[in-house]
Amino acid sequence: MWVWFFWLGGFYCVWLWLIVSKAQWAIAIEHWPMALAMAIGSYAAGSTPMGGGTVGFPVLVLLFELPASLGRDFSFAIQAIGMTSASIFILVRRQPLATSILNGAMMGSLVGTPLGIFFIAPYIPELWIKLIFAVVWASFGLLHLVRINEIAGHTGMTEFDERWDFKFGLWLGLVAGATITSSTGVGIDMVLYTALVLVCRADLKIAIPTSVVIMAFNSVLGVATKMLSGQGLQAGVYENWLAAAPVVALGAPLGVFIVAKIGRKPTLLVVAMLCVGQFVWTLFSEHQRLGLVGILISTFAVAVCLGGFEILRRWGATLVGDTDVHHPIAKRDEG
Repeated sequence: MWVWFFWLGGFYCVWLWLIVSKAQWAIAIEHWPMALAMAIGSYAAGSTPMGGGTVGFPVLVLLFELPASLGRDFSFAIQAIGMTSASIFILVRRQPLATSILNGAMMGSLVGTPLGIFFIAPYIPELWIKLIFAVVWASFGLLHLVRINEIAGHTGMTEFDERWDFKFGLWLGLVAGATITSSTGVGIDMVLYTALVLVCRADLKIAIPTSVVIMAFNSVLGVATKMLSGQGLQAGVYENWLAAAPVVALGAPLGVFIVAKIGRKPTLLVVAMLCVGQFVWTLFSEHQRLGLVGILISTFAVAVCLGGFEILRRWGATLVGDTDVHHPIAKRDEG
């Protein structure tokens, strides 16, 4: 554990240096609501497959009515601390990971995320960023409300072939990094997690830590890409980061630790309901710009995502030769 304590000590030294040497304590205090919100967000980040941006994005965009692009950049910046801290905590505790798929996803996102930041995200309107976030997270929440017992019931993990797993992860990382993550600042963790639990039927003890590590990697990659390319982060990100960073550095690892004691199912259900709630909130707050047609299209998009999840689930059943998924009634009759 000394490695994690060394990281933690190093981070707090840098944070204190920023506060003291640059006299920025007043800025941190001014943005205390973000620190409070991320106390909850960081716990969710460490205990579920949803990054801290799952809370940070809607708080900034829906509650504080700030630009969606700011919410995206803040998600990258805050997760670069919280998810990295949680990942180091996971690695030093030697928690099991889906290594082959994770390595592939890292390699794919190493290309996909910068490509998305340069060539896709700048051309997505602010309203669309909100809707992409709302639709993807709502469908993810509904998946868990419907399939939570099945997902929580998996043990171990179906391993097909290391090369197949790597290629599968490679494509997941490439596509998710270029699309969802580059535009919202989060999402690749949920994509990888969904593939693990639906296709590979991975235990939550494997799937969730793997999702935390891939999001940490992409968050650092996203911040580095923006800073090194000269794009920089949106105005207002640093001030909110300064207030929330010391909270998430401890909060995300705390989520990893606590969920091991109380189980993941209750936390997943609560976060799933929040995911559905933010979708309803988004439609309500943007109903004038969306109109009835826009609301119907957004709802249909959630249904399409759920259909995609079901296809993945059935594909996973086919790969392992499980006929229960395809013919549940027949199987019950045989029993």
